[in-house]
Amino acid sequence: MTTFYLLRHGEAAYDAMLEHGFYGFGRDLAPLSSRGIQQAEAAARDPRLQTAELLVSSPYTRAMQTAAIVGRETGLPITVDLDLHEWIPDKTNQYTTSEEAYALTDEFNRCRGVYPEGQSLRWETVPEMRVRMRRAADRYVDCGRVILVGHSMAFRALAYIQRMAPAGIVECTYERGQPDCPYYFR
Repeated sequence: MTTFYLLRHGEAAYDAMLEHGFYGFGRDLAPLSSRGIQQAEAAARDPRLQTAELLVSSPYTRAMQTAAIVGRETGLPITVDLDLHEWIPDKTNQYTTSEEAYALTDEFNRCRGVYPEGQSLRWETVPEMRVRMRRAADRYVDCGRVILVGHSMAFRALAYIQRMAPAGIVECTYERGQPDCPYYFR
């Protein structure tokens, strides 16, 4: 059994992405805002993180930057795991506005994360996200105490989380094959 410290990235500066015309998947390049950096620095001082043996991050810029701040404080090197990425609002990567991304998120929540029978929509389903997140978690199941830096929607596929503030930490235990937790929808 492993103890995971699920650390959500700090607040991101999405305005810069829009100014540069980075839409769709390009939003994932957003760095932390000044406030997000302060949030990550405060989280990095959490005593629980000092006991960790491994630091693993989503490949997205906001998570990597958060992990770098934590790594500086804990002395742990960063391992990047591609499966820790955020929920995918549009698997075709064709959306071009924040409003469209919000509409896809609303649709995901209305459908409770599962496509209506006979339909295939653009977003990643809860079962798809759960498979991906378990695949990532299973890689570290024998590592003791592990910091996973990532995203609240994806983390909700591993642990029951109602709300996770930027740079918030949720401690949970995990073992391979454990029952699915309920997924919290907003």
